[in-house]
Amino acid sequence: MKGKILANGTAVEVGLPCSLEQFLIARNQLPRSVVVERNGEAVAPSQFAGVSLADGDRLEIVRIVAGG
Repeated sequence: MKGKILANGTAVEVGLPCSLEQFLIARNQLPRSVVVERNGEAVAPSQFAGVSLADGDRLEIVRIVAGG
């Protein structure tokens, strides 16, 4: 089944079911290097594998950058 996710304001078509972790890896985002908000709620990195995305979900993905 196909679904659409809004990731950082851009519509992305995904195959469902899909975990948040699978979604990130498919987009070359290392799960440990990002902070994610799903539908306005922060998601802990330890939960990425267990969070199933649904059609219409809104994600905000912010890459963590080290440095000063």
